[in-house]
This record gives sequence, structure tokens and C-alpha cells, in this order.
Amino acid sequence: MTQPKTLPAAADFATIRDWVFDLDNTLYPHAVDLFSQVDVNMTSYVAALLQTDRDSARKLQKQYYLEHGTTLQGLMIHHGVDPDDFLEKAHAIDYTGLQPQPALAAAIKALPGRKFIFTNGSVKHAQDTAGALGILDNFDDIFDIVAADYLPKPAVGTYDKFAGLHKIDTENAVMFEDLPRNLVVPKALGMKTVLLVPENEEGTFTEWWERKGEEDHHIDYVTDDLTAFLTALI
Repeated sequence: MTQPKTLPAAADFATIRDWVFDLDNTLYPHAVDLFSQVDVNMTSYVAALLQTDRDSARKLQKQYYLEHGTTLQGLMIHHGVDPDDFLEKAHAIDYTGLQPQPALAAAIKALPGRKFIFTNGSVKHAQDTAGALGILDNFDDIFDIVAADYLPKPAVGTYDKFAGLHKIDTENAVMFEDLPRNLVVPKALGMKTVLLVPENEEGTFTEWWERKGEEDHHIDYVTDDLTAFLTALI
């Protein structure tokens, strides 16, 4: 069985011209725990919507996430929620835990070709996050859940729409993600795949679906330091 690489070889990325990055727990470390605020807000939204307790709301929230790719998609299908209202309330969070990352900004800027954020969140959330990190100006575009017609990763159609919209040559593109399942389609499309993992994975709480398994042959590289990984390529 071929194991994913942890150290990038610059020659392997010599033809890459489209660099595609997930947002949460990818462009910033898992330890920042920014998404936990979104998670709390989503639970509150479900509890208020269904007039139920938080434990029941969280259970349903995670069920929809697993079944539909995002809690929002499940709520739209089963409860007809207004997606804009949900996204606004889910992303009403404090971004002060994020600090500017000049080394990451320089590494992204130096990459040859185009750079994209491809997120199941909203454009505003991506702008606020990348802005706080000091890297926003280095991206050509943000493809969010609205641009995807609310059909989230890992749906095949969402990757196809993203690639078609931006005319991505998938054989010369790479995707960076923190969720293994979201790299299955990019690999099938011919993209290189890089999985971001927590720096101390064993000491960090993650749901079972967030963890890499032995069967994840669609992952080419694994790293716990995005800045160092990119810097090694330039």
C-alpha cells in the first residue's frame, strides 16, 4: 500500500497552475478552533428552528452533515430554511483568534498560477477569515456554497461546477483540504491532493469522519504545516 508523502517534492508540482484551498482548518490550523464557534451557532439555529433541546439539535445537525455534506443542505431539504439567514447566523463569530500570517501570505503569493478558496461556507466568512490572516488579496476568487447552488462538497456536481466556471485544468491543479472525503473527487478528476491534519492529531479532538484512514488512497500528501509545505515548493 502506497502511503501519502509528508514532504513535497518541488518537481512534482512543477506543472501546477491552479491552487485550490479549502478554508476552515486548512488555511489556518485546526488548533485555532475557529469553526467551533460556527458549530455552536448551527446547533443554536437548529434548536430554535425546531424548538428542541441542544442535545437533540446537535444530534440532528451532525446527522444532516453526514447525510447531506452540510447541515444547511439537510435543513433546506427537510425544513425549507432560508439559506441566507442560516449562513448569516452561523457565521456570526469572533475572528480575533486569527492572527496575520505574513509567511503564509508570501508563500501563497509566490505560487505560479491562480489561487482559489473553495469552501462550503459563505463568501463573507471566507473574506473575513482570509482577511484576518492577511492572505485575502492573494486569491483570484472564492467559490462558496452559494456559487455551488447550496450543493456542498463532496458532491461531484459541485467540483464540476467549480472547475467549469474557472476553466480548471484538473491535471495541472492541486486541492488542499482538511477532510479526507472532500479529496476523493479531486483525485478522481486528476488533481493532486493534500490533506491538512492537526499538528498534534492524537491530542486534538476530531470527529471520526475528519480522520484519515488506511484506505484513503486518494490522498497524495499529508501535512500539519501549510506554510512550510508551500514554502518548500517555491
